[in-house]
Amino acid sequence: MWLCWAKGPTYDSRAPTNDLEIFLTQTYAMVSRYRATLAGISARTGTALPSLITSFSVLHEASAVVPLVGVFYACKATGVGDRVVVLARAVDDSNGRQTGEETWVTRTRDRWLNEGEAWVDKIGRYYGIWGFESLRHAPAQDTVDLGTFNVREHAASSGMAGDVANALVAYCATKALLPVRVGLSLYLAPAFSRRVIDPLVRPILRMFRK
Repeated sequence: MWLCWAKGPTYDSRAPTNDLEIFLTQTYAMVSRYRATLAGISARTGTALPSLITSFSVLHEASAVVPLVGVFYACKATGVGDRVVVLARAVDDSNGRQTGEETWVTRTRDRWLNEGEAWVDKIGRYYGIWGFESLRHAPAQDTVDLGTFNVREHAASSGMAGDVANALVAYCATKALLPVRVGLSLYLAPAFSRRVIDPLVRPILRMFRK
């Protein structure tokens, strides 16, 4: 869900319902993408498909939160976040001047950095962290246009450049780990379903059957 907060050029930070709709839509799309794989795992392990899908979804979201938090605090402890961002952008500029064209790696890095800046801005403004003023209880007309807002300028002016860079690195690292996160979630889903999801669901089903 954390990664789903990077949306669109404008947003209303008072509307978590819209964010929930985006989260559910993206979760459904993600599950649909791996439904055939999950069905195969269900047939092989004997785990009920609905329970397996729920387990996969929970594990996939947890696998996003763990690197986000872990990488952020690792960068904060070592102080390397801002240097990583500066180096990444310097490599982009250098490659662009030398080759005159963008490579897939360069385009992907630019996209992740831009998405990361949007995510940092959204999370920072919603929760009032990283030097941002919280807009959770702002009037409905107070929207933010990311086209006219520069996260790097804010970081420099607010004295929170380190934390903003750390959050940006954590976002990009989580995006880069997506194949590992998906594979790990698929692998652990049957055991998580049997040991966590099913024991939680069974008492609820018994209540409705009585």
